[in-house]
Amino acid sequence: LQKVKSDLEMLLSAVQSKNKRLEEDLKREQQWYKEQEQILHILNKIEEEAKKQVNHRSNKRYFFTLELKNETLRVNFFKEHLLNDLCGFLEEHFPLPEKGGIAEKKKVRFFLTVKFGILTLLVFQTLMDKIISTPHEPYVAIRESFWPPYIEMLLRSGIALRHPEDPNRIRLEAFHM
Repeated sequence: LQKVKSDLEMLLSAVQSKNKRLEEDLKREQQWYKEQEQILHILNKIEEEAKKQVNHRSNKRYFFTLELKNETLRVNFFKEHLLNDLCGFLEEHFPLPEKGGIAEKKKVRFFLTVKFGILTLLVFQTLMDKIISTPHEPYVAIRESFWPPYIEMLLRSGIALRHPEDPNRIRLEAFHM
């Protein structure tokens, strides 16, 4: 009986020792689990912030694109408005050349007006397109289709400038408002 008692006491101390180790292991595992939960929580917050920033940047890029499109439309509208105003000014102050005189039919006069009006518009459109598309090289070669009196009028009124080295090239004067 003494032997059984001593064996049971040894077994009890071994079980208690094992319980103590298991409790310590359990505490360590619980501590590790809490740390992992905290890390997971922090990572989830970081992920949410990153998603918000991506959405914010995406929205910002979208609004920037819209703003850029609106600005482009405004510039194109302004360009068309300027072309129309300049054509009106030229028609009013510098009438188009007429062939033959008063006796010709109105159809021919209308045709010439339309033809030279388009050519005048072409001159301005070419100059404006060139200065907008390539501001570093805004000069345009004077073609035969450009009516020389209009070219001279543009040069004399300061609307256009000749190239300093090549007199057969002109550019639109950079007007600043």
